[in-house]
Amino acid sequence: MAANILILDDEKNYLLILESILEDEGYHVTTLSDPEMGLAYLEDSEVDVVLTDMKMPGMTGQDVLEHCKKNYPHIPVLIMTAFGSIEAAVEAMRIGAFDYITKPFANEELLLSISKAVQYAATQQENIRLKREIRDRYSKDNIIARGKGMEQVLDMVDRAAPSKSTVLILGESGTGKELVARAIHTSSPRREAPFITVNCMALNPGVLESELFGHEKGSFTGATAMRKGRFEQANKGTLFLDEIGELTPELQVKLLRVLQEHQIERVGGSETFDVDIRIVAATNKNLQESVAKGEFREDLFYRLNVVSIFMPPLRERREDIPLLAAHFLEKYNKENQMEITGFTSAAMDYLTAYEWPGNVRQLENVVERCTVLARTDVIDADDLPPEIKDEEAQFKSAVDLLPTKLNLADTMDKIEGALVKRALVRTDFIQVKAAEMLGLSKSNLQYKLKKYGLTGKAK
Repeated sequence: MAANILILDDEKNYLLILESILEDEGYHVTTLSDPEMGLAYLEDSEVDVVLTDMKMPGMTGQDVLEHCKKNYPHIPVLIMTAFGSIEAAVEAMRIGAFDYITKPFANEELLLSISKAVQYAATQQENIRLKREIRDRYSKDNIIARGKGMEQVLDMVDRAAPSKSTVLILGESGTGKELVARAIHTSSPRREAPFITVNCMALNPGVLESELFGHEKGSFTGATAMRKGRFEQANKGTLFLDEIGELTPELQVKLLRVLQEHQIERVGGSETFDVDIRIVAATNKNLQESVAKGEFREDLFYRLNVVSIFMPPLRERREDIPLLAAHFLEKYNKENQMEITGFTSAAMDYLTAYEWPGNVRQLENVVERCTVLARTDVIDADDLPPEIKDEEAQFKSAVDLLPTKLNLADTMDKIEGALVKRALVRTDFIQVKAAEMLGLSKSNLQYKLKKYGLTGKAK
C-alpha cells in the first residue's frame, strides 16, 4: 500500500512540484497551503509522513512539528527551509524533526529523506500494532475464569491496577501468576511503558545482581561495556520479579533499598539513578514461613505485600477446565494447522477429575500433546496421557497434595468434599445426577453441599 504524504506549503508552485515528484514515485500525496487546515486534516485522515515548510503565514513549520510531536508522535515530520534559514532547521531537528530539506532541493535528496521517513513510519506503525496486540492478549478480559476464586482474582486486578502499589502474587507453579502480572500492567496507567520480567531463580546471585541493577564497564571480569539493568529498562513501567522467594539476603537488602528510595546504583558504580517503576512480585513459597525461619526479611515482605493476590490451583477451579481446554485446543489447532473439533465426554470427565499438580501449565501441555497425537478429529480418552487416566495415581497425587499436618478426620472431610465437587462438575452441577453418581440420597447430598459450601442446580 502506498504511503500517505501530507505536504504543507504556502507557495503553490512548490506544492505542484512536490506532488508531481512524489506521485511519480508511487506515493499518495495530499497538498495544502494552509497549515491550520493541515492540522484538521490530520485529525480525520491516515497520514504516514508530514512534509512542511518552515515559514508560512499564521503558523510556522515549527508549530506544525510541535503539534505533531504532541498528538501524533508516530508520524515523522520533515522540515523544508530556505538555504539562509539553516539555524531554524537545526532547531527543528533539536525538538524532534525527522529531517530537514533546503530549498531549492535536489530531487534525489528529497526522495531519500522521504523514503527513510516512510520506513520509519512503517516501523512505528508496526510497533503500535504489536503493543496493541500484546495489550489485548494480556488484558484481564482474556483470563479464562468462571469460578468464584478467579472472579476474586480479576476483581483484585481491577482494583489494584490504577495504583502505584506493589503487588505480591501467591500460588503454586503453573497457575498463571505472570499472566495476572501482565494484566495488572496492561490495565494500569503504565500500559504504554515497558513490562520487564526477571525470574529470580533462573540466575545465580552474582549474575542476577548485574541483571537487575546493571553494571559499569570494568566492574568485573567480562564487563567490557556499561550495561543497564532491568530496573532502568523498566523505568516508567512495571518490573515483574518472579520467584521472589529465591532472592539471597544481600539482594533482599538491595531490593528493599530500591523500594524505599526509588533509586538504584549499577554494580561497580558510585552514581545513583532515580527509577519510577511499579514492582509486581510472585512466589510459590509461603513467605510468612520464610520470614519466621529467618530466610526472608520481614521488612521486605511487608513492602512487597501491599496488595496480595492468591492464584487458586486448578484443582480448586475445575469449572474452568473445559473452558481452558477449549482455549488451548484452538491455540494448538492454529499453530499446527489442524482441525480437532473438541473432546469426547469421556475425555473431558478425565480432565475435570484429574488433580493437576502442574496446574494450568500442565493442562496446556496435555492439550497440545493430544492435539498433535489425536487419532481422529475429536480427542478421546484413549488420546490422553496414561497418568490422566490412572485413578490410583490420581488418588496418590491428591493425597500428596493434602497438608501433612491434617488429622485423619480433617483429611477425610477434604477428600469427601473433593469427591462431591468432582461429581458436581461431571454432572454439570445438577444435584440429582451428582447424588446418583455418588450413591447418595438427594437430601444427604444437600447436607454435604451445605457442609462443604458447594452449590448445585436443584433439578
